[in-house]
Amino acid sequence: MGEPIRLLKVLVLQGKHLAVRDFRTSDPYVIVKLGNQTAKTKVINSCLNPVWNEELNFSVTEPTGILRLEVYDKDRFKADDKMGHAYVDLRPLASAARLKQVLEASVGETKIRKVVPAKDNCLVKDSFVRYAEGEIVQDAWLRLCDVETGEIELKIKWIDLTSPASAATAKRV
Repeated sequence: MGEPIRLLKVLVLQGKHLAVRDFRTSDPYVIVKLGNQTAKTKVINSCLNPVWNEELNFSVTEPTGILRLEVYDKDRFKADDKMGHAYVDLRPLASAARLKQVLEASVGETKIRKVVPAKDNCLVKDSFVRYAEGEIVQDAWLRLCDVETGEIELKIKWIDLTSPASAATAKRV
């Protein structure tokens, strides 16, 4: 594996209407996977609408396709219960990142691409890839699959470490 040329910052913001897996509640956490890399949020006890606000970082050395999420209920005396899964296609974000040099001349926020909910994705509502404050960012609400209810909100930032401005941003954040 080569040197990382990009950094993917995934901010797991919150969950909404998560499934009950204990008596009346759940103790949810999220596992996020990108290729062979895995990161996990903290457990939020007794909550069906958890707020994590937790940043997970992934090195990207080659073009990538799918960011996968799995939500679980933490249990003490048995295996953790599955609470659903979802995924985000990173290709719209990666292709927008190629425009960054052109966008650096713009002032304020610029919407680059709109990604709409479809049968082949987990989006709950329209998601926009945008350029804001020197970063390529996508906000997304994802519907959990194979579960009766639940959504997860993410903010994903694509940072190119080969650009001096982006490298400075990566160190700051």
